[in-house]
This record gives sequence, structure tokens and C-alpha cells, in this order.
Amino acid sequence: MKRWLFLLIAGFLMLAGYNASASTEKEKSASQQPASAAAKAPASPTQGALTGKVVETMNSGGYTYVCLQKQGKKTWVAVPEMKVSVGQELALQPGAEMTNFPSKTLNRTFDRIIFSGGPASPQGASVKPAGGMMGAGSMGASAPAAKNVKVEKAAGADAYTVGEVFSKRKALHQKTVVVRGKVVKVSAGIMGSNWIHVQDGTGDAKKNTHDLVVTTQELPTVGDVVTLKGTVSMDKDFGAGYRYDVIVEKASIQR
Repeated sequence: MKRWLFLLIAGFLMLAGYNASASTEKEKSASQQPASAAAKAPASPTQGALTGKVVETMNSGGYTYVCLQKQGKKTWVAVPEMKVSVGQELALQPGAEMTNFPSKTLNRTFDRIIFSGGPASPQGASVKPAGGMMGAGSMGASAPAAKNVKVEKAAGADAYTVGEVFSKRKALHQKTVVVRGKVVKVSAGIMGSNWIHVQDGTGDAKKNTHDLVVTTQELPTVGDVVTLKGTVSMDKDFGAGYRYDVIVEKASIQR
């Protein structure tokens, strides 16, 4: 009985030792694989520059919509409004991909579209849009200063003009503000929010401090004068060209 028990235990120990040895050999083999093996994993299609031949394009709502064709595959890309011609070879920055995106200004829905910050360098690196990024609007483009805009400042302790939000952004970071202004641009359904540009006649257009970008779930119309209440964030980078020195987020329209 003792001899049988001894043989059983010995066999178990031998089997355990074999499994441990096999596991060690597998780990050793894996560690000796060339580093380039990991690089063979497929990359996301929006990690590199978006390149191809322009086969269709149109401008609407402050954007240029471009259909790029490469190796028989077509990709729609939206960029800040720019001059593009059919037949042109184009390289654009990578960006955020949206599916089933409805464009109200074009009255069509894109099955798949990528929102890009604009042209890429010849090496495919992102380039900074002209005019800098301070107060950049949707997709990195501030709305031009609207003519003859002069909106009276909202009342109350948390009320600020557009210019004041920019000049006092450090003190206002993560604080609630109330801003009254005229809606000069609306971009609906971007990254789960509506992005609106408001101006009140304050700030400096040369420094891009005249145009305040606000995210909200509400959807005003261009030309509306609205009073907005939201939270100030500074140095906010959403990626894909959405970089702001100051932005008001999660705003509601005060009735």
C-alpha cells in the first residue's frame, strides 16, 4: 500500500514538473520573438494621414466635405472650410470617426465620416491651422467676427461677456458662468453634443478672443440671441483638431 502511494505521489510530482518546465519554455520562446512581431498588428485607419484623390466635394455650414478615393475605397472626411477641387490629391490629418452622421445643412446622412483638423504635412504629421488655436472653434476654426454685433451683458453675479471669459479664464476654470450672445455658427451632433459659437461684440478678433465655443444638448439657430449657463474649461484638448484655450461645456439655455 505504501509503495503504491509512493509511486502515485512520485508520478504526480513528475507530471507537475513537466508542466512547469513546458510553461517556462513557452514563456522563454515568447520572450525571444523579434520586437517587430508586435508591429504587425493592424493599425486604426484614422491613426495616419488620410490620403487619396478627391472624387466629390461640397461646402456647407462652415465645413468642406471631401470624398477621398484610394485603391478603390472611398472615405468621407469633413474639414474646416477650405478650397478643394475634384481630381486633387489630398492628405488630411487623422480624426474622429462618426457613423450614421446626419448633416442637416446637406440634408443627408453619412454612413461613415471622419472629422479632420485640416491638411497634413507631406510626412503626414498634423499641422496647426492658420490663425492659431486660441479660442478655436469647431474643428479648430474660429468663426469670423460677425458685423455689427453688440449684445448686452447678462445680469447676475456669474455673468460675463465673451471677452471677459477669455481674459479671466484662469480664475474661471471649472466655474459656472452665464454668457449672453448671438449665435453665429452651429455644428450639431459632434461627439455627442451640439457645438455653438457665440459673440457679443467684445474680445479681440485678431487674438481669437471674440468667439466663444459652447457645447450643449440644446440646438439654437444661427442668429438667435441666447443666454447660456455652463462650466468653463481651459486648455481643453479633445483630439482630432478640437483644441481650446477656453470653452464653456455642458451649457443650458436660460429661458
